[in-house]
Amino acid sequence: MSSGKNIAFQPVPAENFMMLHLKKRLSKSGLTALSVSVFFNTAVLLLLTHCCGGQSQVVGPLQPVIVMLGEDVILPCRLEPAVDAPGMTFEWARPDLNPRFVHVWHEHQNLHVNQHPSYKGRTSVSVNQLKQGDISLKLSKVKLSDRGTYRCYFPDLDKDSTVQLVVGTASQAVISLAGIDRSSSGVVLQCESAGWYPEPEVLWLDGEGKLLSAGPTETVRGPDDLYAVSSRVTVEKRHSNSFTCRVQQNNINQTRETHIQVPDDLFVAPCSSAACISISLVACFICVAAVGFAAWKWRQNKIKTKMTSPGEAQRLMAEEEHKNMVDALMKQMEGLKEQRDKLNSQKIKMEELVEDSETKLQSVERDLREKDEDKGFISSPGFIKLKEIISQNKWSLNDRLMELETLVLDTEKLLEMTEGVIVRTTEKSENHMDKK
Repeated sequence: MSSGKNIAFQPVPAENFMMLHLKKRLSKSGLTALSVSVFFNTAVLLLLTHCCGGQSQVVGPLQPVIVMLGEDVILPCRLEPAVDAPGMTFEWARPDLNPRFVHVWHEHQNLHVNQHPSYKGRTSVSVNQLKQGDISLKLSKVKLSDRGTYRCYFPDLDKDSTVQLVVGTASQAVISLAGIDRSSSGVVLQCESAGWYPEPEVLWLDGEGKLLSAGPTETVRGPDDLYAVSSRVTVEKRHSNSFTCRVQQNNINQTRETHIQVPDDLFVAPCSSAACISISLVACFICVAAVGFAAWKWRQNKIKTKMTSPGEAQRLMAEEEHKNMVDALMKQMEGLKEQRDKLNSQKIKMEELVEDSETKLQSVERDLREKDEDKGFISSPGFIKLKEIISQNKWSLNDRLMELETLVLDTEKLLEMTEGVIVRTTEKSENHMDKK
């Protein structure tokens, strides 16, 4: 007999019906309650994993991956929570390439049909790691062109992750002696390094690690996209004479340093040139003569205004003229003697410096020849360049020595001429007074 009420029946999901049926069959199989419970729970876990696999996330690294040119690298990518991935389909690609595919995996095997030619034979994934949900890509023998953004993508899940790959390369720096700066008595050092990517910066440091002021860095990018850098700095004599060239690239965490010890002999004290000394002498003579002439002219005008006798005035003017001229010449002669003494002192020091430089150069070369049995170092371009610079320094010292010798001779001649003028002026004045 019907009660008049409509009873709605809810359909039982197929998965629930299957699980209930499985549990009933297991209970009748004679297994213990514990065994049935364990088996049932395991089946439920497997079913949930299969049904909810679409909830996994594709996870990649938070920071760029850095690798040096020619090395192997792993581009990380994994599923979380971990899922057995060998039977799935995924791709590694670079959106900026055509075709974009770097590596494709489809149901337990690699697909190479549309792989970009530059990656042929250089990519792989680990099957054992795939079982743990790790689909990281191994890229072998990295090229500079491999740098860029990689996409790890699961079409079935419609989920992806990206990896930024930074490729770098570094090279050792070389320091050489580029010359002598005569204006500052300094030594010019040059630092060169080729084969860098990305573009590096060059820094100079002294023996205490303090930065030195250097000229602008010259940068050249070759056809292989690698950078070559060159920098020069002029250094003056210091306590240790130790200097460092540092080439660094912070984006790839690479730094190369090279040190050099500059010999004391290469630092030469500045010496006044012949032109400067000659100009000083001429300027001094002109000043003395001008002062003497002005004083003579003033006294002459004063005498003219006071004296009424023409003969007396002429005699006094002649005496004043002679006195002023002799005084000016005597002062000039004293200045010339002082200058001569200074030049002789500089000449002696320069001769000692030339001799000492030659002795040290011969000693260093002799020691190197005795120690370098295979003659490899003394025939190297660096050692030959060092000898050339030291020889140039020696020639420079000899040139300065010759300038000093010339100045000494010129000064002696000026002294003789001044003495002669004083004598002739005095004799002329005495003869004139006798006639009066």
